[in-house]
Parts: sequence; C-alpha cells; structure tokens
Amino acid sequence: MTLKIKRFTAASALVLALAAFSAAAENNLRATENLTPLDEYVAAPDDHYAWTLVNTLEGREFTGYVLEMTSQSWRSPEEVDQTVWKHWLEIVVPAKVKTTTALMLISGGSSGREAPKGGDPNLRRVAAETGAVCANIRNIPNQPLVFTDDGRRRSEDAIIAYNWDKFLRTGDATWLTRLPMTKAVVRAMDTVQAFCASEAGGGHKVESFITAGASKRGWTTWTTAAVDKRVVAAMPMVIDLLNIVPSFIHHWETYGFWAPAIDDYTEMGIMDWIGSPEFDALCTVVEPYSYRDRLTMPKLLMNGCGDQFFLHDSWKFYLHDLKGPTYLRYSPNSGHGLESGNAPGTLTAFIKHIVDKAPLPEYSWSFPDENTIRATASPAPKAVKLWQATNPEKREFRVDVFGKNWTSSDLSPEPDGSWLGRVGTPPSGYTAYMVEFTFAGPGADDLVLTTPVRVVPDKTEHTFTLKKDAWSEGFLHKKP
Repeated sequence: MTLKIKRFTAASALVLALAAFSAAAENNLRATENLTPLDEYVAAPDDHYAWTLVNTLEGREFTGYVLEMTSQSWRSPEEVDQTVWKHWLEIVVPAKVKTTTALMLISGGSSGREAPKGGDPNLRRVAAETGAVCANIRNIPNQPLVFTDDGRRRSEDAIIAYNWDKFLRTGDATWLTRLPMTKAVVRAMDTVQAFCASEAGGGHKVESFITAGASKRGWTTWTTAAVDKRVVAAMPMVIDLLNIVPSFIHHWETYGFWAPAIDDYTEMGIMDWIGSPEFDALCTVVEPYSYRDRLTMPKLLMNGCGDQFFLHDSWKFYLHDLKGPTYLRYSPNSGHGLESGNAPGTLTAFIKHIVDKAPLPEYSWSFPDENTIRATASPAPKAVKLWQATNPEKREFRVDVFGKNWTSSDLSPEPDGSWLGRVGTPPSGYTAYMVEFTFAGPGADDLVLTTPVRVVPDKTEHTFTLKKDAWSEGFLHKKP
C-alpha cells in the first residue's frame, strides 16, 4: 500500500518543497532527500520569525540575556485562539567561553508569563563547569490553547492528544503539535547563533548544540536532533517510549489498564488507534524510532524507575536498534520528575565530556539468565551497585503506587574484571533490577550510568486486543 499523507494545500506544498530542497544546507537540515512532513515543516520559511533582547543581567562570572522570540505562526485564527507562537529564550554566556558547542535546554511554561530576569541557576551551573553558552527555550508548546471546534483550554498532553486525533481522522500532518514544537527549538538555535555573534551578545561563535529536555520536551529533544545537523549530542529525559506501538501494548498487558498519567490520550480515544495504519502513519512523522538511522550522535537517555507514564523495561523495544553511542541512566526511587539521584550532575558531566571531547566510558551487559546480569566497564568505575525492588503482589513499580522501595548493594569485580549481579525469583510478585556505575567525570560532577532494568519473572498477565472497530473514521479507512 502506498501511504499518502495530506500535508498542505497544493500551492503551499510546492513552495515548501522548493524551500526544503534548495535551502537544505542553509536551514541545517540533517536530511536532504526523502524528507518527512516534519522536515518540510521545520524548513518552511515563516515571516513571523523574529526576536528582541528584553533583559540583560551582569553576573560575577557570566552575563545573562533574555530574548523574546517569535518562532512561527501555526494553524489559522479560525481553528485556534493563539496562532503566533512566542517564547522566552534565556541565554547564559560564561565569562570565558571555551567551546563553540552550546546547550539548548527545552522547557515548558504558559503564555502570558512575565519575562525571566536572566541568569537561570541551572544554566549558570553548566556554563561555569563547561565554558559553554547555555540557553533555555521556554513555552514549548505554546499553551494553553483553545481550539474552535472544541472550546476547552488545553495544555501539555491535552493539546497533543487533540491534535493526534485530528491527524488520525484527516491525515493533515501539520496538525501534529510536534512539528511546531520542533520548529520552535530550531528557530531558538538560529537565534542563539545570531545573537551571540552580535556585538550585543559578545561576539561569540556558536556552531553546534547539545539538546536536552524532559517528557514532551524530551520527545522534542529527539525530533530536533533528527532534523537539524547542528545537534551533536542529545539528552532526552523521561520519554521512554520509542517504538511506541509494542511499548504501549506492553504497558497495557502489564497493568491491564492505561495508567492515569496518559488520561489525556485515553479520553480522546487515541489508544484505540494502536495497530491501525493511521497510527503507523503518525509514527512515521513524529516518532523518534522512525528517525533512528539519523540519531547517530552521542545520546544520554535518562528515566525514572518509577515513571508514571512509561514502564522501566520499555528499552527492550528500541535500545538494540539505536545507532551510535547510547548511554542509559535509570534513576531508582524516581518517577517522571527524576526526583532522586542528582540528575543535573550526570547531565553536566555528560555535557562536559562532549564539549571537552573527553572520551566517554564504555560499558556493556548481558543477561546469562533472567535472574543474572553480567556487566563490564572501562575505565574502572568509582562504584558499582546492584539495585533491586520487589513487589510481592503485581508487576507495579510506579513510584506513586509502589513507593520508594528500591535498595542497593555494592558489587565487587569478578576475577575476569566483570561485575555479576544476581536476584532471586520472588515466591510471588515481581523483582526489578539493574546495575549502576559511577564514573569520575571530567569536571566536578560524576557521570552515573546504568544498565537497563530487567524484571523477573518476565511475564505479563493481560492480553491486549486491537480495537479495529474504532478505525472506521481514520483518513486511510474513509471511502472517497
């Protein structure tokens, strides 16, 4: 079957295609052929793009700037109450800039908030440790939004779910919120380069970026890296869902229900589309797994062992298919907010490895059987721990339900230099386990990495059934 996804009107499609293909180098597109609707949307020129400096803060070892940036116009006034996307873009420039690689942190927020004063402590910390320009783009996505045919003030996942439903029924990829979210980050990178090169920004050259973000912004971290070749490393956090179809079938077969954290999607009936050609088409446009051949840069994937959205063994549906250096950090006793384990320290250490071009550690693991993990690492870690948690009743480790019940024990190296961790099969329920390495970082912060999480016994108690009756209104099912 040939898949045809409606994208734009004929005239705008022609203009967009010409712009995308003829200006790929100028627009920093990673792909120059076989462009997806995501590539095309990001490459499309938009006369609304603009920025202006609104605040400057002179600090002891840094200068902070706050810019108001307009990234684009998305949809029409007849469809949504807010079409022009505006963002606060905060930039911290260290007193001594040592690298042409910058950090681009992707954050949320709501429209109408006052401009930040500048000098965000998290940006200052990374800038001081690495000598890199550090930026934070806020209001990704612009929100709240009210769609005319809906009337509800929507934010976060409620926006995304509503627009997934639009795509599944119409095939119009421009409804997918990930497109303007990604374009906004790309425009923010353009702005950081232009502003920092200016006299007002200190005349600093920025050539490449490390992207980082959590949850919805973690997904956008992936898609920005997929479309823009300036991204040389990526740190997506708490978005453990690549290869989303088998991942979410596993979610349901584990719990026997959809977790409350994804209520916005279940309320829109989105989960009923799993397995449909329309849902597969959606994944082709915005799912990071669909872009895995492009995502060859160093990647640090950070997740909570008790995430309320995603299961901590979701890695098994994608990790073996990722290309290039890929590092994991599963944080025990943490949920979707990465509450435990000093995530900022690991992020800073990873960033410093990248900007200093310092070799990252190498580590590997295998599971000789479902109760055993064998791991190797180089250089020698400062500490190696086996973490485990047992729920005697069910396969349930969400931190708000199961609690903070992960415990650790130190591991000593085996004669061959590897580390061996063993857990017993519980008489009832399930045990989850992993190995954690603490490596000395190139700066003040340690780099803490882990193996994936394994669950024993590795079985589920429910069976997912496709909801094919729900697909009749899909754009690939409707009769012309």
